[in-house]
Amino acid sequence: MKTFVMLHGINHNMFGKRDPAQYGTVTLAEIDSKLQALGRELGVQVESFQTNSEADMCERIHQAFTDNVDGVLINAGAWTHYSYGIRDALAILTVPVVEIHMSNIHAREAFRHQSVFAEIVKGQICGFGVDSYLLGLRAAVSAAG
Repeated sequence: MKTFVMLHGINHNMFGKRDPAQYGTVTLAEIDSKLQALGRELGVQVESFQTNSEADMCERIHQAFTDNVDGVLINAGAWTHYSYGIRDALAILTVPVVEIHMSNIHAREAFRHQSVFAEIVKGQICGFGVDSYLLGLRAAVSAAG
């Protein structure tokens, strides 16, 4: 069975509590549950990981490489806009990587318009709330063949 890793970044453990105007009231557990359900429907396994530590995120990306996963989805939160360490870790991967954001980062503050991951990911999906994750999983599964 193909395996995909969903990487949740900084502050995502606070989904459902922080800034409901941007992120709604859905919790991280609910997002992961929806991804698990879609994974079953698509016949793939989805492993989710969340951290507020940039080092731990890089270590989990390295583990995805070692484990030969079939694809990676990442919503790195604010790290998207400045973490060259996470970018370099993602660049090690040889599988499709899909960048995901619940909000439309291009319609928000100017600093959010730039993604340091954009040049190395297969694609970006943003602005569709929880559906961004589901669309991202579908895209990653399709890209992985």
